[in-house]
Amino acid sequence: MTEAVAEKIKPAGKKIGRQSLMMEKKAVLLSTATVAGPKESAGPLARYYDRLCTDNLLNEKSFERAECHMLEEACFLSLGKAGLTPDEIDLFIAGDLLNQIISSSFCARKLALPFFGIYGACSSLVEGLSIGAMLLEGNFAEHILIGTSSHNCSSERQYRYPTEYGYQRPGYSQQTVTGAGAVVLGPSFHEGPRIESITIGKIVDPGIKDPYNMGMAMAPAAADTIYRHFTDLKRDPEYYDLILSGDLGEVGKQLNEDILERKGLKLNNYTDCGVQIYYPHQKVNSGASGCACCALVFLGKIYSQMMQQELRKVLLVATGALHSTTTFQQGESIPGIAHAISLEI
Repeated sequence: MTEAVAEKIKPAGKKIGRQSLMMEKKAVLLSTATVAGPKESAGPLARYYDRLCTDNLLNEKSFERAECHMLEEACFLSLGKAGLTPDEIDLFIAGDLLNQIISSSFCARKLALPFFGIYGACSSLVEGLSIGAMLLEGNFAEHILIGTSSHNCSSERQYRYPTEYGYQRPGYSQQTVTGAGAVVLGPSFHEGPRIESITIGKIVDPGIKDPYNMGMAMAPAAADTIYRHFTDLKRDPEYYDLILSGDLGEVGKQLNEDILERKGLKLNNYTDCGVQIYYPHQKVNSGASGCACCALVFLGKIYSQMMQQELRKVLLVATGALHSTTTFQQGESIPGIAHAISLEI
């Protein structure tokens, strides 16, 4: 291959280390929108949400349909804030927790856009942002809509027990967040937080088989990705104003910190989305989880703080538990994944 040809096909970004990518064009988060369920709307971050719902069904005939309703609303709200119509969006990327990602697929049906359905469980938001940033980097799109959702009643029915059973949950369990979030990605000449780098996670399986124990199942993957990010980019944690994991809750957050300290990384600027959504008196045990956990906190509170330049550099690390009802019933363990993006403004 000649040098001239090599230069022509050279990608704009570059790979750094084993798992990280540096973005040259730096896709911008043009707008975000959040729709929160009733329990989330009664929590401490309510002022950051665009829509506060008062019931779990939203006048729909099922919890699954209500979840799709929330995702559709978040998508159209985000488009409106960006001043764009669906016709101006090149691609819709979305994922959720339900079998065959039905909330995302049915929302894509309503939007009538080219669609990439993804499944990273609760890491789906950052997975979608990562894919979107790479597509913009390669000039394959100009505007991309990314969304995710979860619903406590639909997820509990699928993975554990219907909430109507009134079952007792162990203290280390987490509340699946009812809500949805959407974000429009655009080119770098716009104002807003930019995706500066990406660290793609790999599967880490600590052998947890309890579907209530999501924090411990995902924490080793979060620690692995965070450590890899700082190793690849040769940065210290102090580079960031905030390091934010997705939905580990109190139990998983502590385990993540313990693992990283054993690796020589102490995070003084670290917190978790799962410990922020609810008040202690709301009795959610270890905290929050679900695709909408990361979406509500980051696309609501953290995005607002970045736009006001209260935070200038944020590392967002979304985590996911990649099990199913079938694998649980067959006695399989729960693989964990975590993807990270660095955002700057």
